Amino acid sequence: MPVTLITDPLFYLLAIPAVVALGLSKGGFAGVGQMATPLLALIMPPLEAAAIFLPIMIVQDANALWVFRKEWNGRILAIMLPGAVIGIAAAGLLAAYISDAAVRTFIGALTIAFVLYSWLGAARLARTVGRPSIPAGVAWGALSGFTSTICQAGGPPYQMYVLAQHLPKMVFVGTTAFYLATMNGMKVVPYAALGQFSTTGLATSLALLPLALAANQLGFWLVRRVSQELFYKITLWAMLLISVELLRSGVLEIWRG
Repeated sequence: MPVTLITDPLFYLLAIPAVVALGLSKGGFAGVGQMATPLLALIMPPLEAAAIFLPIMIVQDANALWVFRKEWNGRILAIMLPGAVIGIAAAGLLAAYISDAAVRTFIGALTIAFVLYSWLGAARLARTVGRPSIPAGVAWGALSGFTSTICQAGGPPYQMYVLAQHLPKMVFVGTTAFYLATMNGMKVVPYAALGQFSTTGLATSLALLPLALAANQLGFWLVRRVSQELFYKITLWAMLLISVELLRSGVLEIWRG
C-alpha cells in the first residue's frame, strides 16, 4: 500500500520555512521555532499542525540533547517540569472542547504578546538578577506545558522564569533543550488520546525530517558563530504579521458562529 503524504503545494510553501525555523530553534536560536505552528495554522487545524511537528521535534530533541549533554541546570528542570505535567494534562483535557477558531485566536494573541515581550520586556527582565521562587517556577512551568500542548508555544513562559537567573549562554541553551525535550515526550499521550496522529500526518512528518535535521545542524553551527540580533528582528516581524492574520481570522470565525 503506497504511503500517502499531504499533497497541497501551499502546505509545503509554509511547512518548509516552519521546519527550518524549528531546526534553528533546536540548534540554539531559542524562540525562532515559535513561528512554526502559527504558519501552518493559517491553512489547517492548529492541533493537527502541532501533531505533524511533534515527531520531528522529538527527533531534533534527541540530537540537541546529545550536543548539549554537559550544559544544563538541574534545579530549573526539577522545579519547572512538575508544573509542565499539570499544564500538559489540563491542555489535553480541554483541547477536545476548544474550536479551531478559538485556538487560532489564542495562538495569534499569544504570539503577539511574545513579540511585544521580546521588544519591550526582555531587556528589562534580563537586568533583573535573582533566584525566582519555586512556586513561581511551577506556575510558569504549568503555563508553558499548556501553551506547548495547544500550539507548540511553551518557550515564552519558560523564558519568563529562566532569563532572570542569568545563566551562562550555553547552559541556558542546554537547559532549554532538556526542558523542551521532556515536554515533547510527554505530549505524545494527549495527542494520541485526541486522535491527532494520522498515517498521512506521520508520513508527512517523515518526509520533512531530513530538512529539519539539516536545519538543526545549521543552528548548532550558527549559534556559536553568528550574531543573533538581525536574525531575531526579521523573525519577530514575520511572527507579528502571521499572528495578526491568525487573530483576525480566528475572531471573524468566532463572530460568524
